[in-house]
Amino acid sequence: MPAEPLWLFDGVCNLCSSSVQAVLALDRKGLIRFTPIQSDYGRALARAHGIDPDRPTSFLFLDQGRALSKSAAVLALLRRLGAPWSWLAILGALPEAWRDAAYDWLAANRYRLMGKRATCMVPTPEQRARFVLEAPRP
Repeated sequence: MPAEPLWLFDGVCNLCSSSVQAVLALDRKGLIRFTPIQSDYGRALARAHGIDPDRPTSFLFLDQGRALSKSAAVLALLRRLGAPWSWLAILGALPEAWRDAAYDWLAANRYRLMGKRATCMVPTPEQRARFVLEAPRP
């Protein structure tokens, strides 16, 4: 079982990498861990949860024994950040179909809107402990 909460993200996506940087700054307790889908561990996690690691259409958020994707993952991540960010989880009152349609549009257009890196982001030495690049040992 991976360390939780764990965010599987697209490490070459500028939007995704910027979002990871924001969460690193906002997660005051330092509980959220990260793994890029481009890592061996990230690729294995993606496949295990039905995400094509070569063409990801969602990030994955593993939290409290659940693997969440799309808008459900966003809402769970916001809840983990605490106030005032957790207040945005009120968006969960919207129908899931609407939330996921908005998520799908953004995911499909993320490279066009924000660009793409040639390589994954490299965490700073201070951030490195929050990144999981291999499966935790039992």
